[in-house]
Amino acid sequence: MRVYIAGPYTHGDIEANVNAALQTASILFDAGCFPYVPHLSHYWHIKHPRPYEDWMNLDKEWLLVCDAVLRIPGYSPGADLECLWAGLANIPIFTDYHKLVAQLCQVEPKKEA
Repeated sequence: MRVYIAGPYTHGDIEANVNAALQTASILFDAGCFPYVPHLSHYWHIKHPRPYEDWMNLDKEWLLVCDAVLRIPGYSPGADLECLWAGLANIPIFTDYHKLVAQLCQVEPKKEA
């Protein structure tokens, strides 16, 4: 199960937003899913900047081959747009990783510390 993680990136603390997406990805990976974390383009952008539209086009292409989207909390017009794209492509959108894992992944996630 390929899961696209949609959530805040540019609003608020960017590094904290990237970390939150990676924490979520780790939970999903431990549960047997294969997460795609668009937030990792942050590190690419530091070394080789590109226009925002390029990153969104890249994200859209990956989103459209995913089996589900997990929308993590927080204000994000980009993540909202990604969820719109997912809806138009009939890709299920989840806001709770427990429900996503229960319905789509192979194993229960590890207990959080």
